[in-house]
Amino acid sequence: MQLPIYFISDIHLMLKSSQDEHVKIQKLFQFFDFVSKSGGTLIIGGDLFDFYYEYPYVIPKQYFEVYTQIYQLQKSGIEVHYLLGNHDYWTMDFLSNKLNMIIHEDDMDFEINGKKFHLTHGDGLLSWERGYRTVKTILRHKFFIWLFRWLHPTIGYRFAEWVASRSRHFEHSEEHNEKVRKELMRVATPVIENGIDYFLTGHYHQHTEEKIGNGTLIILGEWIKTFSYAVFDGEKLELRKFS
Repeated sequence: MQLPIYFISDIHLMLKSSQDEHVKIQKLFQFFDFVSKSGGTLIIGGDLFDFYYEYPYVIPKQYFEVYTQIYQLQKSGIEVHYLLGNHDYWTMDFLSNKLNMIIHEDDMDFEINGKKFHLTHGDGLLSWERGYRTVKTILRHKFFIWLFRWLHPTIGYRFAEWVASRSRHFEHSEEHNEKVRKELMRVATPVIENGIDYFLTGHYHQHTEEKIGNGTLIILGEWIKTFSYAVFDGEKLELRKFS
């Protein structure tokens, strides 16, 4: 990986156009341009798309501009890593073969300049998400994915859009957010105590940094209202907002 390393998560690009979606996409493209000019590596921590599913000969056409921008980002020399999230796990080979994205189906662990990183999308980490963890296992099972592909794409995408709409809980009370932060600190603590310097997670739509012993928990935020990202320059990692 080349420095600097940029981390973003939870953009949730929608299958349907709207004015808010247009604003989000333009800001995302400005960020891509910013990364392209600085050089380095981009790591997307999941849920780039609010829903993404590939059939052998079909991909969502709504994201055409995004595909193009990512391809141009790669052409400019930026290495793009994509850790799949709970909204966009079901990829085949288009993103990797045509856009040259490096796809990670599970958590990422890597070391650079003596700093150790652990990146997870974060869904299913909380102690009270036992039921969700069961559902996650089913949705990621190869048999389920194979079975879903027998649906006609029009039916499949409409059904998935309905399912995705039921999981768009983007805003929570401060009491809930604090409960999540404390639980994520509990989850991150043994990982950091095992030698990890930075534990990064998406999914929870919080823009938060918490020191834990000699390490740091980073919750990467989202690109719906906050437009946040983290950057590692080779010495330290900072959580920022893009403007």
